[in-house]
Amino acid sequence: MKKEILSHIRTYLLESDSATKVELSERLEISFPTISKFIAQMEMNGEIISVGLDESSGGRRAKRYKYNPEYMLGLAIYLEKAETNYVIFNCLGEIKERGDVSSVLEENDLHLLTMCIERVVSDYPKINSIAIGVPGSVDNGRIFYIPGYEQFQNLDVKGFYEEHFSIPVVVENDMNAAVLGYQQNRGVKDNQSLVYLYSGQNGPGAGLLINGNVVRGNTFFAGEVSFVPQNNNQNFRQALENGPKYDDIAFSMDYQIEPISSLVASLTAIINPHTIIFCNDEVDEEIIEIIAIASSKYIPPEHLPNLTISDWRQDYLYGLQSLGINLLINETIQ
Repeated sequence: MKKEILSHIRTYLLESDSATKVELSERLEISFPTISKFIAQMEMNGEIISVGLDESSGGRRAKRYKYNPEYMLGLAIYLEKAETNYVIFNCLGEIKERGDVSSVLEENDLHLLTMCIERVVSDYPKINSIAIGVPGSVDNGRIFYIPGYEQFQNLDVKGFYEEHFSIPVVVENDMNAAVLGYQQNRGVKDNQSLVYLYSGQNGPGAGLLINGNVVRGNTFFAGEVSFVPQNNNQNFRQALENGPKYDDIAFSMDYQIEPISSLVASLTAIINPHTIIFCNDEVDEEIIEIIAIASSKYIPPEHLPNLTISDWRQDYLYGLQSLGINLLINETIQ
């Protein structure tokens, strides 16, 4: 109950900019004495700040409070083949620092990631949440499918780092984080369904969001579109590669239009999403138009989703930030 009340107060203050105890009590439907108790503790800790008194309406002037966004900070860090990127942010999502270090995945070395986080946490002792993005399938913080990076296979990243740092940790698949970030950043309505497609440095994947909820599937394997069957006994990844050698698949080659269009048609027939998002590193408006025309060979055009382009890295980090902020909001007061 204590945690839930704190979460409600933090959320309301962060979304409303400021409030009085009476406003909090009425809007959150929590008794005035209970609100007063929590507000007193939060003010003493420096979590909220008094911003003055309201105009008098005939009685005692009410004190107005604002959340201190610097009270707790979050760390979002994502692992890619070429590099490891991170941002430090406050409770409003404002960036305090961003940077990158050598690739943890390329070195296949968990110790490098640990050292990176240790340095950041040492520099920013107010960090109270860590969100980690990985190019693999994740089950409640454990990576169970991440081809090519054996040291991270079956690793409980969440459990390891929560024990190591005594800080709440969330671990998320890169595409799930990206589609969540797109939804949050673009203000997409909760009843809409999205699919985010990206090839990137580690092979094709998808983030699925249906009616506002990220779909992870029965065994947390949803979105592994590499395995979707295509023609000639190939799966989607093999059709994109068009040969045995793999090297940073994009979505822009002529021979890739057919498998991409086939996948768009399959997703439309099964999920019927409002929007399918592609990364601006891999397609442009001309290619999007070609994919739409090719997809209409399989699906009546009126049922095809909106095909759009976005900045995958920005969406990815924004999604990780939103997960990290959610952890901050639900932190127990000390």
